[in-house]
Parts: sequence; C-alpha cells; structure tokens
Amino acid sequence: MLERIEKLQVAILGLLLAFGFIVGVKSVVAPLSKNSVTVTGSAYEIVKSDSGNIEVALNVRRANKALAYAAAKQQLPLVLDYLKSKDFDIEKDVDVKSMSGYASYKYNQNGMSTNEIAYYNLTQMIHIKSNDVNKIKETALDIASLMEKGIDVDVRRTSYSYSKLPELKVELLKSATEDAQERAQAMLKSTNNNVGKIQSVRMGVFQITPVDSTDVSDMGINDTSTIDKKITAVSNVTFQIK
Repeated sequence: MLERIEKLQVAILGLLLAFGFIVGVKSVVAPLSKNSVTVTGSAYEIVKSDSGNIEVALNVRRANKALAYAAAKQQLPLVLDYLKSKDFDIEKDVDVKSMSGYASYKYNQNGMSTNEIAYYNLTQMIHIKSNDVNKIKETALDIASLMEKGIDVDVRRTSYSYSKLPELKVELLKSATEDAQERAQAMLKSTNNNVGKIQSVRMGVFQITPVDSTDVSDMGINDTSTIDKKITAVSNVTFQIK
C-alpha cells in the first residue's frame, strides 16, 4: 500500500512539473506574440466621372416581321436626328446594333397559346457614349420625349466611369497604409511604445459607391450609376512594436 501511495505521489509530481513547464513556455511565448500590432487603415476620395454611356432600345410592334422591320428602319433616322440635336457625333459617339425580335402568339378561349401570330416585336439597341457626362445624363432623362412622335424608345442602362481609377487606387492604398500607421501609433502611445517596421500588409477590396452611400461588400462595390463617386481603399497592416 505504501509503495502505491509513493508511486501516486511521483505521478502527481510529474503532472505538476509538466503543467509548470507548459505554463513556463506560455509565459515566454505570450510576450513575443505581443511584439506586433495589426491595424486597419482607410482612405477615400470623391471623384467625378469623365465618361458616360447610354443603352437605348428602339421598340417596334407590328402585325408581322416585315412590317416591324420597315417601321424600325423608318424610325431609326428620327432617333439619330434627335441625337444630332443633342450635339452627339453620329459617327464617333453612336453605335447602332443589329435588330432582334420575337413573335407573340394569340391565345384561344381556354387561355392556351396557339400557333397563330398576334404581332411581331422588334428591338434595335443604340449605344451612345460621350466624355460630357452632363450631356449623357440630360439625354438619358429626355430621350423619352420621342414618344410624343410615336417612337417607342426606352433607356435600358446608363453608366458613368472614371478613367484615372488605376492611378488613384495606388495613391489611396498608400494613404490607407499611412492611416494605419497613425492609428497604430495612437494605440501604442499610452504604452510608451512606438511603431516599428511593417511586417505584413493585406489590401482590402475597393468600394466604389455613390458619395452618400455607406454600403460595403466583401467582394467590393463598383457603382456605375452615378456621376460623382466615393472611392474607398482599406489596408490591414501589421507593425513591429519597438
């Protein structure tokens, strides 16, 4: 019995020593893990788009395909004349796409579709571009006035872009990293430590949003619907502590 007790005491002592060793290791590693700090910095700039595009659909509905084609061919010059009146260069600024269409079929008394054509729908897309974004916006809002002349047009999409975005991204990433450094210094000030060298940098995705938007996305946002945009960059930086 005495021998068993002694063995048990030895085992317990071994466990205590092992536990003490683990604690000792942690006490050494823990301070080392505190020799760095990771901070998120951000920077943004508000820019004005320098180019715009409009996708306009000329829609025609007639009894058959031939009549629809003839009507679209007759109405297209009127649309182009309208664009000329808005100071667009038809050769450079306007791209008339090929026509596309489909037939709509009649229904019987039971509400079932038949093989008899009711009318034919034809659409011709017209793409308009300009570096004058205000003109693009004005045209997108006004082109529906052609309806007064019996021309069925609708704006499918209006987009605005900023051509100097690549250069701006570089500047914003630099500013975001500098912001992270300032934040890190502010955090360490109370501990009488300073920010050392950068250990690692991880760039976040860019958020290109309307100026007043607070939306963010893990995949990034690329707003093309507004002329004025807010472009935000985020940088996650790990600094040494000295």
